[in-house]
Amino acid sequence: METQSKIDTLNSALKQIVERYTPEEGIFPTAVPDLFFVRKRQLNQTDRCFLQPHVSVILQGHKISIQGNHEYHITKNKCIVTGIEISSSSNFIVQEPFEDFISVFVNLDKEIISEFIMEMEKHQIPYPTSKHGFAVGDVEVEILECMYRLAELVDKPQQIPLRAPMILRELHYLVLIGKYGGVLYSLYAKGSEKNQVVQAISFLKQHIAQPLNVEELAQRVNMSVSSLYRHFKEITGSSPLQYQKQLRLQEAQRLMLMENERASSAAILVGYESVTQFSREYKRMFGDSPHRDTSKRKILALQ
Repeated sequence: METQSKIDTLNSALKQIVERYTPEEGIFPTAVPDLFFVRKRQLNQTDRCFLQPHVSVILQGHKISIQGNHEYHITKNKCIVTGIEISSSSNFIVQEPFEDFISVFVNLDKEIISEFIMEMEKHQIPYPTSKHGFAVGDVEVEILECMYRLAELVDKPQQIPLRAPMILRELHYLVLIGKYGGVLYSLYAKGSEKNQVVQAISFLKQHIAQPLNVEELAQRVNMSVSSLYRHFKEITGSSPLQYQKQLRLQEAQRLMLMENERASSAAILVGYESVTQFSREYKRMFGDSPHRDTSKRKILALQ
């Protein structure tokens, strides 16, 4: 009961901060590096995105999220740890008294994770490793308290340069030694099969426009083709070829949003030979055509 009381108190305090900085629906970057506030109001609308490694806490509301091949019903005080870039589809559900969906998330730094793992012995990870690249469950008090201290800094901009890096490193450590740390350890411990998949993903990102030869990719990361397929599917929910397509579409979206590339030029830059095929696959992943999707996202960013 004492633990739940602490969680409820921290939730309320953190939610007040998030509500002040989210006057409209959207995902709001903050002055604290890698800290984001989220508010969702629309019903019966699927939100499709490509997640970065992150830790997220639901402060209010309910969503149904599909990550990889798994469906989760995620409610208040649930924590999501995602250790790898992965496609996600979410439906936000509002029930009486019709409260908004509110959450906070922090993008995780792979280099910090790898650094901590190298400094730690395997027995210091108290929970088992995971087959998958993500985990969902009850939030731990220490993680919620650390996120609250990060969010507090938004009101103290002069303290951000000094304190934020320290608190962010602490958060990475707490996630790693917490009950979802096995997800991160399995991906970033050198020599593990899951880490070999991470290396394969890194290669795909660095050579995003190049045609994919799975046999060469498997050889590059010292895996058999069958082992690469199996572990790739477990971690991401996709085959290497499907995952490359998701990476290309995500990068094309970034090029259109951040660098104002036209859909046709973005498609070519990420490796598509057919703009028609690109538009078709883009709509399948993000729910709308490249032009309409990026136009809506730009409008939301200005609100």
